[in-house]
Amino acid sequence: MYRTLVVYLTTAMLTALCLPAAMATTANPTAPRKTLSAFANEQELASLFKRWADEAQRRRDEQQRARADKSVGQFAQPSPAPAAAPAAVAKEAATGKNESVTNVQHAGVDEGGIVKVHGDHLVILRRGRLFTIRIGAQDLRPVAAIEAFGSDVDPRGAWYDEMLVSGNTIVVIGYSYARGGTEVGVFDISRDGQLAYRATYHLRSNDYYSSRNYASRLVGSKLIVYSPHVLSPWGDPWAAFPAMRRWRPGALPADFRRIAPATRIYRSDEPLDPFAGVALHSVSICDLARPEMDCQSTAVLGPPGRVFYVSPDSVFVWTTAQRGGASASSVFRIPLDGSAPSALKTAGSPIDQFSFHEDDGGVLNVLLRANGRGDGMWAGEVNAGDLALLRIPLASFSDGRDSAPAHAYRRLPRASGYVLQSRYIGPYLLYGAGTGWHSPQTTTQSQVYAVRYAQGEQGKVYELPLPHSVDRVEALGSNALVVGSDGRNLHLSSVRLTSPPVTVDRYTRKDAAQGETRSHGFFYRSEGEFDGLLGLPIVGGDESGARQLRTPSAALLFLRNHALSLSELGTLSAQPSASDQSDGCRASCVDWYGNSRPLFVRGRVFALMGYEIVEGKVDARRIVETRRVNFAPAVLQVTR
Repeated sequence: MYRTLVVYLTTAMLTALCLPAAMATTANPTAPRKTLSAFANEQELASLFKRWADEAQRRRDEQQRARADKSVGQFAQPSPAPAAAPAAVAKEAATGKNESVTNVQHAGVDEGGIVKVHGDHLVILRRGRLFTIRIGAQDLRPVAAIEAFGSDVDPRGAWYDEMLVSGNTIVVIGYSYARGGTEVGVFDISRDGQLAYRATYHLRSNDYYSSRNYASRLVGSKLIVYSPHVLSPWGDPWAAFPAMRRWRPGALPADFRRIAPATRIYRSDEPLDPFAGVALHSVSICDLARPEMDCQSTAVLGPPGRVFYVSPDSVFVWTTAQRGGASASSVFRIPLDGSAPSALKTAGSPIDQFSFHEDDGGVLNVLLRANGRGDGMWAGEVNAGDLALLRIPLASFSDGRDSAPAHAYRRLPRASGYVLQSRYIGPYLLYGAGTGWHSPQTTTQSQVYAVRYAQGEQGKVYELPLPHSVDRVEALGSNALVVGSDGRNLHLSSVRLTSPPVTVDRYTRKDAAQGETRSHGFFYRSEGEFDGLLGLPIVGGDESGARQLRTPSAALLFLRNHALSLSELGTLSAQPSASDQSDGCRASCVDWYGNSRPLFVRGRVFALMGYEIVEGKVDARRIVETRRVNFAPAVLQVTR
């Protein structure tokens, strides 16, 4: 019987939520008490790998002797090749200051996405190409298009997933199965929206893909890229180490330059078993203000299961290993200023980046599930077990030898379902369960839970009944919106986050489901403390979330929020088009990060649906289409 968080929690008082503030012993109240130890030099790191290799050889010899004994009197069978490091799962196997339109978690921390704003232009990444659309001076006009990879790069086996804009530099983050690493394409964008390819860089890594999280962030001019590196005792672990090269025709593995020396690789006292799985979790920081991109990496050794989260000051990496049915985990804190990481031993696993919140009081809050495996690939869509809220002061982080104390966890009610959604809004954590990428399921009774994690009434849990699933939780200013399906109809329920929280209003769209599961698929524009506009892509009521991989949403639904009363303004709809099939796509021909977005930019309203952008005009009661543009490559000249 596996150990759950309940077993762990019952070992101490459940009513206490955090460690005493007095644990902060330095002038900086969030500074860790101690930090992790790095390897002293390359020789020490090499000695560790030598022990792994010796043990691998011992096991290999033992297996060969066992096979030889078994084959006496029989024809000997050929020995299998040594096991390789777990292969990355190919995605094909699965079903001036620029205004941010993709910032959903922390002010000043932009997430990689498929659409950005640069001056008077929208920049869009789709199906292996970059596009610019002029929106300045009330315009709506395609300007330029370019392949999202260099003319000397073979895009076969590559996926170009997300994009960030810093000044006049665009970076496209992708993963190449052919070249075995993260690709960073760098492009210049001019004031008039023209695009020019500058260079491509490779960061050696395993696949970073997550059905929920984004691999990159931007803080100022610092590009932050998370990469996992699975280390195998059967092969050459050095070949998986964080390294970087500038792409050139005929580039060789020897061109890679290590960007994580032994003295930037950290570990706790937790024993590492490479035969059960060990990963080097690296955080690379690249300064985009420099003409030639240069990256430095900090890495921590831990189990392969992971979730990472970026606050304005730090990157947190939560690692998880399954051992006999129980989750053994640790959380690492990697400061963005280059100082040494710190860590704590923990229990359970977060679901995704929204499980985390570093609050203004210097406390890290994390929603945990007993049977989680991190958010790599589709792991965030399937998790089970008991729930708890860990609330731990940053100052309690140490050298990895200490465990978060039992009284820092708060047991929470279970949400009935595997696909958990959560969001921190004001002093509350809200969570519930839905169907995610699957087809909507008949749901007549569900709950969203509101946990008072901060300020007065800490630990108080409120249960709000709903007649629909919980497939999305979003902020409406200081209040909340819960989106979900009853199996055929789409419901949007507003929640006033007072004490106690209450459901205020519910809008129902007949025969509809949300058309995007990604966090950027929802957009809210505040028009005052209690008023605003919101947009959400929609499809037919029986269609699954996985539809977003191949087909744009049928329409963008727009609602007005007035004191949490929700009223429909109308939809901006897509036109049936064969442009996707005739676009000559050469790479990224599946929309892993979705393809439909509502956009509120400078008082204007846009609906991005595949290769179409529709503009609408909003009055007091409705939204009406004013114009649309198709920027498909068949219409727009693509620069090579």
